[in-house]
Amino acid sequence: MDKRRSTYAAAVDALKNPARTRLVLVARAQTSSLKEIARTNDELCQIGIHATHVVINGVLPPEAGIEDLAAAVRARETAALAAMPVGVAALTRDVIGLRPTNMVGLPALRSLLSEETPEFVGDSEASEVTLPGPLAALVDEIEIDAHGLVLCMGKGGAGKTTIAAAIAVDLAHRGHPVHLTTTDPAAHLEETLHGAVAGLRVSRIDPAEATREYRHRVMATKGKHLDEAGRRNLAEDLLSPCTEEVAVLQQFSKAVHESRNEFVVVDTAPTGHTLLLLDAAGSYHRDVVRQMGDAMPYTTPLMRLQDPGQTKILLITLAEPTPVAEARVLQQDLERAGIHPWAWVINNSLLAAQPESPFLRVRADNEAYQIALVECLTDRLGLFQ
Repeated sequence: MDKRRSTYAAAVDALKNPARTRLVLVARAQTSSLKEIARTNDELCQIGIHATHVVINGVLPPEAGIEDLAAAVRARETAALAAMPVGVAALTRDVIGLRPTNMVGLPALRSLLSEETPEFVGDSEASEVTLPGPLAALVDEIEIDAHGLVLCMGKGGAGKTTIAAAIAVDLAHRGHPVHLTTTDPAAHLEETLHGAVAGLRVSRIDPAEATREYRHRVMATKGKHLDEAGRRNLAEDLLSPCTEEVAVLQQFSKAVHESRNEFVVVDTAPTGHTLLLLDAAGSYHRDVVRQMGDAMPYTTPLMRLQDPGQTKILLITLAEPTPVAEARVLQQDLERAGIHPWAWVINNSLLAAQPESPFLRVRADNEAYQIALVECLTDRLGLFQ
């Protein structure tokens, strides 16, 4: 690190220099997405890196028509843009309209730079596709055991928070005690719920707060009888990046343990962060196995995650090529860890909503192939429109 200190410093200086770097924030015209880039912008400003531009992507165009679905989406986007955080609203802004087809391949990408209205070309066989059941059908199966752990996983922006909240609220409305929690630093469960729900308690596993609590607890216990030099060494050890992994794993393990007696629904962080958490669970499991051997029975968090009778993993995606491809890779990573996804959920499905306007109909028809692909990857699939 010392040898490369000058290289790192030069890189940071380049990022801070607007003559060398243009930082562009990208968001959808959605409240949660805009708040997330505002948080990103604030954190970057604190270290001297300033964004100059913002792109609002996928805004519903006039060609989408005026049917009820289009009107509702347009009203939601208008309200989100009107309430855009001040720091982001002050940036130079570009707005890119939603295209009727997926943005895959050079012709599609070039269309983003064209002023011409793209041709509406859909899948003529899409209308013949038999749609999977709704999300409620999956909740019917989840409810059977009257308790258990439900993990919603997937890439950022696929709607994990929405799906996790919908499942938790439905289970609570059915009379079950439910704990809804999140490991995602950017999650806004309270805003998604818009108020309290009987039988549902909401929490958040905040990495920073979990780390502070863990350090305080270790210093108050292991550090209690150390001399001053020993306490300084312990405090320095607790500054390791590994400390955060251990702290978050402990709180996550507590939630996993609670699922023996109630439903615990977890809105996980985006894929990379979640895999780090599972990797920490795997390391802890191997350490327990090494120490305990056959001396006595034990159950680790990883063992609960691997048990389909205790844990149901839901992969959340959109009916678009990139989210489906990333969720497929996530499923492969989980399988290598002995964790088998229980179901997939396709969020924001236009095909399920059955729109009427030609523009939205084309987008809906183009979902058919992705839905068929997902059906080949799972035994259970639910749609959420």
